[in-house]
Amino acid sequence: MLQAYSLFEGSFSVDVSKKFIPFDPAVDSKNDRPASMFIQVHPFLIETANGLVLCDTGLGLTNSDGKLLLYENIEKLGYSPKDVKYVLMSHLHKDHAGGMVSFTDHVGRIAFPEAEYIVQRGEWEDAYSGINSSYRTEIFDVVQRSGNLNLVEGDGKVNEEVEYCLSGGHTQHHQTFHINYGKDHYFFGGDVLPEPEMIFQNHSAKYDYDGHLSKKLRQEYWENGASNDWIYLFYHATSIAIGKPTMQFDRSFTAIEAK
Repeated sequence: MLQAYSLFEGSFSVDVSKKFIPFDPAVDSKNDRPASMFIQVHPFLIETANGLVLCDTGLGLTNSDGKLLLYENIEKLGYSPKDVKYVLMSHLHKDHAGGMVSFTDHVGRIAFPEAEYIVQRGEWEDAYSGINSSYRTEIFDVVQRSGNLNLVEGDGKVNEEVEYCLSGGHTQHHQTFHINYGKDHYFFGGDVLPEPEMIFQNHSAKYDYDGHLSKKLRQEYWENGASNDWIYLFYHATSIAIGKPTMQFDRSFTAIEAK
């Protein structure tokens, strides 16, 4: 049996500057932050028969002692960061790749030393190309030296439980993941399917490399998974982070929180 957990890193507003500014709805007002998106950041930890799997790594935020919040959240679940065996990277923008590395006294070290980092080769090359300020190459330099990096191309399998699929859409070489065991099927769509609302209010996003492709893929992921009991992991959800489909009276499907 598989089990997934959100490693919630926080709520943020993001404007044209691409800065992630903490946003507390109990204190802050959306009206004070015009032209901003309001999102949350949810890396996911999944228990599998082959060890712990981490889906994306967040912004890399730390506590007052300089410890990664990712570490804190993993330890609250009774695990150690050294228990993570696979780090599945949908893409390498800073809000997904920040926790790949831990910095102490300005020295970067691989955050999950026992893990294999699964990254699309095209995404890795784009990250170094300078095409987007959302990439932090100082992180990737550490990962490259670590020996933990596994650059993949196209579609394939990490093991008998984990599949990767080159999707494009959000970035040219964005990838999605299927984690399967028995009747359990988790789907991680990264930033092609970051929120459940985007299934039902589907539109082409300006921030995507190919917004029309992302829009098409979202519908495909929902149509393929809703009738097959997929559990969806929504990385930027402000409502349901781990959701499953349920049939309504008119026989259409909607998403509810997976318990």
